[in-house]
Amino acid sequence: MQGNRSVIAVLNEVLTCELTSINQYFLHARMYKNWGLERLNSAAYKKSIKDMKQADALIERILFLEGLPNLQKLGKLYIGEHTPEMLQCDMDFELEQLPLLKRAIALCEEQQDYVSRDILEDILEYEEDYVDWLETQQYQISALGLENYLQTQVEEGE
Repeated sequence: MQGNRSVIAVLNEVLTCELTSINQYFLHARMYKNWGLERLNSAAYKKSIKDMKQADALIERILFLEGLPNLQKLGKLYIGEHTPEMLQCDMDFELEQLPLLKRAIALCEEQQDYVSRDILEDILEYEEDYVDWLETQQYQISALGLENYLQTQVEEGE
């Protein structure tokens, strides 16, 4: 099925974000693991895996629309050097991605590509939930203090 060129282009933009996100969250996960922060490791690792699955769904959709998925392009990685900075880097990345997703959803709606829209809405919902999780972590750091917060992150997560 031949898809709309603008829809394929915006799906590739979102794919670039997802591929970038996989790398950022995977590296942050391994940094947390190296520091013994198992709960943060688990959360960041699960996020990287979820992003991989989202990228896979986008790749399949682009191919179905007879487009060519661009897996060569990556965006800028935001890598922190300590936990609060890493959480802020992840927040900055998420907040850059949300407007793109909303624009992509609106374009798919306009072009009556409801399947692509649904895929993007699922991604948007997950990303907004992750922003909420990041905000919670930042709040806990401010409320508990960094040392107490880090102590809570040593035990294995859910």
